[in-house]
Amino acid sequence: MRHLILTAFFLPSVAYADPGDIIVTGAGLTEPAGLAAYDVSLIDRDRLTRSASGRLEDVLRDVAGFQQFRRSDSRSAHPTTQGATLRGLGGNASARALILLDGVPQTDPFGGWLPWSAYQPERLGLVRVTRGGGSGVAGPGALAGTIELMSAGPDQLAPLWGGVAYGSRDSLAADAGLSGAFAGGYATLSGNYARGDGFTPVVKEDRGPVDRPAFYEQASLSARSAFAIGADTEFQASLLGLLDRRDRGVDFTPNRNIGADASVRLVGRGRWGWEASAWAQLREFSSGFASVNAARTEVNPTLDQYAVPATGLGARFEIRPPIGEGIELRIGADARQATGETRERYSFVAGAPTRLRQAGGRTRTLGGFAEASFTPDHAWTLTAGGRIDRWRIENGHLFEKTIATGATLTDDAFADRSGWEPTARGGIAFKPAQAVTLRSAAYLGWRLPSLNELYRPFRAGTDATAANALLKPERLKGVDAGFDYRPLPGFRLSATAFYNRLDNAIANVTLGNGPGLFPGVGFVAAGGAYRQRQNLDAVRSQGIELEAAARHGPWQLAASYTLIDAEVRGTGAAAALDGLRPAQTPRHQASATLAWLPANGAAASLTARHLSGQYEDDQNLRRLDDATTFDASFSLPVAAGFAIEARAENLADTRVEAGISGADIVERATPRTIWIGLRYGGR
Repeated sequence: MRHLILTAFFLPSVAYADPGDIIVTGAGLTEPAGLAAYDVSLIDRDRLTRSASGRLEDVLRDVAGFQQFRRSDSRSAHPTTQGATLRGLGGNASARALILLDGVPQTDPFGGWLPWSAYQPERLGLVRVTRGGGSGVAGPGALAGTIELMSAGPDQLAPLWGGVAYGSRDSLAADAGLSGAFAGGYATLSGNYARGDGFTPVVKEDRGPVDRPAFYEQASLSARSAFAIGADTEFQASLLGLLDRRDRGVDFTPNRNIGADASVRLVGRGRWGWEASAWAQLREFSSGFASVNAARTEVNPTLDQYAVPATGLGARFEIRPPIGEGIELRIGADARQATGETRERYSFVAGAPTRLRQAGGRTRTLGGFAEASFTPDHAWTLTAGGRIDRWRIENGHLFEKTIATGATLTDDAFADRSGWEPTARGGIAFKPAQAVTLRSAAYLGWRLPSLNELYRPFRAGTDATAANALLKPERLKGVDAGFDYRPLPGFRLSATAFYNRLDNAIANVTLGNGPGLFPGVGFVAAGGAYRQRQNLDAVRSQGIELEAAARHGPWQLAASYTLIDAEVRGTGAAAALDGLRPAQTPRHQASATLAWLPANGAAASLTARHLSGQYEDDQNLRRLDDATTFDASFSLPVAAGFAIEARAENLADTRVEAGISGADIVERATPRTIWIGLRYGGR
C-alpha cells in the first residue's frame, strides 16, 4: 500500500488515452438509482463551510434524528463518547451508524467512536445521510443508517484557501490548503489546527477548588490525489493524520488520540462500472481518570490508560455489470479486521498505581453483497439487496498483575467465537406527479461489538462500567414510509414515519451502587454506580422525521424535526429497565437555519436548535434538562478574495447539560463562544 500511495502523489504522468476526453473527479461511481426509495438527507458544501462552530459534528445536527452519545462536541467531550446514531437508537458511545469517508469506514478500530476533529469541513464537498439500516453494499454496521462524507472535488476547491480566527477563552482556529491540477489529474494538501483554554465542564453551583477549565489542542493534515490511468479508469489515494489532546477539567485526566489513515481506490467508469479499494488505520489512544471527593476539594488518580494501540485493515470490491435498460446491479465483497489492546495502570494507593492490566483482541468480518434496482419508467423505482457476513472474535485476553512483585492476578484467554449474519434491505419509490415521490423501505442490519465493549472497563466520575467478553452482535429490523415534495427548484418538504427494533442492544446496565468492590472494576465509591455492558432484549424506537428547505432570492431556510418514542425491552438482570427510555435519547429534536447569501459574496445565518430532556442513565433517574440554543455567523468580503468573519456559538449562553455523575454533579456543553477571523477563499 505504501508504494501505491507514493505513486499517487509523486508520479508526474501515466500513460492514458487522450487527456482532453478524460475528466478526473476523485469520486466513486455514480449514486445508485435505488436511493430514491430511502430516507436521504444531503448537506451541501455551502452549509458545511458556514457553520458557527466550524465543526462537522455540529453541522450534522441539521439532519433529523442525528445525535451523538453526549451533547458535547469534540472540543470538550471525552473522545470515547463520540459515537453517532440516528432514529433514537441510543448507544453506549460506539457508533450505530456507518460513517464513511470516500467509501472508507471511519470508526476507531478499538472503540467504534469517531475522531470528529479530523474532518475539516473545508475538505468536504457533500455529506449524504441515509437513514435506516441494512446498507449491505457499504459493509456491516449500518444499524441506524449510513453517513457518507465525500471529499471536495477539483471543481469545488480554490487553488489556495485558508483562514484564521480568534475566539473566547483564548481560542485559536486556523486552516489552510492548496489544490492543483497536473497532467490527467489533481492533488490537494490541507491542514488545520485548533486550541483553546476551554471552559470548566462542571456547572458553577457544583464546582469546587479542584475544578478548572479543560483545554483542548487538535490538528490534522490531509493529502489526496486522483489521476487517470486509462481511458475510463481513475486512481485515487488519500492520507490523513490526526492529533487530539484534551483533559476533563480536573488533574490526572489528560487524554490523547493520534492516528494515521491511508487508502487507495481504483474506479472504472466504462460499460462495466467497478471499484476496488483498500485502507489501513493506525490509531493510539491514552486517557487518565480520577476520583473527586464529595466537597470537590481533593482529586486522586484512579486509572491510567496509558496506551490503546489499534489497527484497522480493510478492502472492498464492487462491480456493476450492464444488464439492460432501467436495471442496475451491484455485486461485490468486502473484508475488515480490527486489532487492539488497552494497557492500563490501576488500583492507585497514595497516588501511585499498584496493578497493571492488558486486555484486547481481534475481530474480523468477511462478506459478499448484491443489490439490484429497477426503474421501468420515470414513475417507479424498485430496489432490493442483501449480503451475508462471516464474523469472528478471536485472541480475546485479559491479563492483570501486581506491579511491585510481578505476581499474576488474572490471566484469561477468552474462547474464540464466530458466526454468520445476514443483511437485507428493499424499497419502492413511486412518483404520481413530477413534484411528489412516495417511498417505503424495509431492512435488516447488524453490528459486531467493538473491542472496547468486549474488553475495556471504564470510569466516568464515580461510576464504573465493566466490560463483557461474551457480548452478542446487535441485530436490527425496521420499516419506514414517507414522501418527498419538490414543487420548485430550491424547495423541498419530506416526512418519514419509521419503526425499528434493535435486538441484543448493547447497553451499560446498572447492577449495583457504591461503596464496594465489584468484579471487573474494583472499588466504587459512595454515590457511584456499578454497571456492566450487557445485551438487552431489545430497544424499540418509532417516530416521525420532518425536513424542509426553501430558497427565494438570497434567502434560504432549512429546518428539521424529529419525534422519537423509544423504550427498552429487558428481562433477567435488565428486567428493571423494561419500558424505560434508552439513555441519552431525547423525545424531541428540532433545528432551523435562516441564511442570507447576496450576490456580492457576503453571507449571514442564524441557527436555532432544540433538544428535549433526556436521561443520563439506563434507570432514568438522572435527567438532563431540555435546551434551546442559537448560533450566528456573518461573512463580509473585503478585497482580493479575503473576507472578514464573525461567528457566535450558543449566543444566549444556554446551559446545555451534557452529563450527570453518580454524585449528581452536572457537566455542561459549550457556553457562549464568540469568534472573529479572516478568511481567504481564492479568486
